[in-house]
Amino acid sequence: MTSRGGVKRYNAPKTHQKIDKGGGDDEEEVFEGSEVDSAADETPAAGGDDFMHTDDFRRLFVDFVMVDTLVTMRWLDIKWRKVVEKKLTELEVKLDKPFSEIIVHGGNDVRGAEAYSDARKEGMKQVSSIVFLMNITKVGDRACLYASNLVVVDIPEGMTIIGERSFMWCTSLKEIKFPKSLTSIGSYSFHTCSSLERVVLLHTNAQELGRADFWNCTSLREMKVPDSLQTFGDNIFMSCYKLVPSDINVGWGHDVSKVVAYLRSIQ
Repeated sequence: MTSRGGVKRYNAPKTHQKIDKGGGDDEEEVFEGSEVDSAADETPAAGGDDFMHTDDFRRLFVDFVMVDTLVTMRWLDIKWRKVVEKKLTELEVKLDKPFSEIIVHGGNDVRGAEAYSDARKEGMKQVSSIVFLMNITKVGDRACLYASNLVVVDIPEGMTIIGERSFMWCTSLKEIKFPKSLTSIGSYSFHTCSSLERVVLLHTNAQELGRADFWNCTSLREMKVPDSLQTFGDNIFMSCYKLVPSDINVGWGHDVSKVVAYLRSIQ
């Protein structure tokens, strides 16, 4: 991901609405008043990966972020996907990854039934990159659940909350960059991120780690925690045997405060 410095905040235009069909959760996305056509006459400020962090990119793509989910470009309605492809061709934008490998993250929670569905699990296996829109403050609950090919995540400044189970079962995740603005990490956020070796929160304003956040992070060798961190859920470091000496318990029901005290003693 590119540098986050100097990026302007952006409020997404409300160009879509939901129609309730009278069946509870059965709702239909309806798009109207898209700004895509007007964007065609403007020239982007940059190309490649840099373009993802410009107002031009957000103007083109924010209309396509569903209210309740993350959307890979291949999951878009074919009509809208063709519009996006056409406009990018006109703007001569060359993205480093194909559409199927890019997620546009709108900051919303993903509902449990959707997050654990077989279709979504298969779709998330295609994800190797995430683009965070700059008008959000939270990584949504279950946002990147089962993104097993995700290796690096750079969370932009201004984000304050990492939601529950947001990166759970991201088994290839090796590096995550946290912003200074971070205050809270929800329960099970990094559960079974078995390739994660290092977590640095020292520069953040993190005050709370949720239940079982790093459970089964079996490769975790180093973790730096800030003085601001005061609230801990149960079993945060369950099975993190490489993180502490063998005489410190990280089994079921372990004393999280003792583990944190040890980590602070070696910082």
